[in-house]
Amino acid sequence: MIIGEQKPLTDIIDMVESEGGGRILVVGCRSCVAVCLAGGEKEVAELASSLEEHSASRGMDWTVSTVTLQRQCEKDFDKEIADMVEDSDVVLSLGCGVGAQVLSEVYPTRVVIPGINTSSMGSPEGKGRWKERCAGCGDCTIHLSGGICPIARCSKMLQNGPCGGSQGGKCELSPDRDCAWQLIYDQVRSKGRLDLLEILLPPKDWSKGRDGGSRIVVKEDKR
Repeated sequence: MIIGEQKPLTDIIDMVESEGGGRILVVGCRSCVAVCLAGGEKEVAELASSLEEHSASRGMDWTVSTVTLQRQCEKDFDKEIADMVEDSDVVLSLGCGVGAQVLSEVYPTRVVIPGINTSSMGSPEGKGRWKERCAGCGDCTIHLSGGICPIARCSKMLQNGPCGGSQGGKCELSPDRDCAWQLIYDQVRSKGRLDLLEILLPPKDWSKGRDGGSRIVVKEDKR
């Protein structure tokens, strides 16, 4: 899932004020950002209330409306709120960076403000805690590393074994951070596949990642 966190309220207020305020539409998403408690219905309602309180305390005339979409990253869902968007001066997106961009594309004449800082793709680690698991490099090789991604989880993105800085299974950058290669070693050993560590991977083909610009996935049989 995509992981993000809501921008500080002061930053959001500054962005809204820079656009003149007025009729504000806060748009949430029931998908990833709802799971990580950043942009679901509850967060949308809380942010709307905070904006209304700010407006009242400053003697402004902001009006705040809210709506939460099934998935903000899909145009069909965005198009369902056309009337609400057209009746607003500022659209405040509580979707991930993808959702905010798609919303802006669907409504090019409206100002879309991002209310979420999108960080990574990951999984829940416990209540109120999420951890990055995938960097979207475009060339997955976790079958050779015990199901653990060294690109996302090793601080130095090392593909062929650890550096010399880890101590006691912890990364040299922080005693709170597990060494990814210690985790990889433990996993392949538990599977009886230490032989996998003898396979040397060539330098990563970053053209499959972000170095080649925006990536597009096409399924010809579905077109």
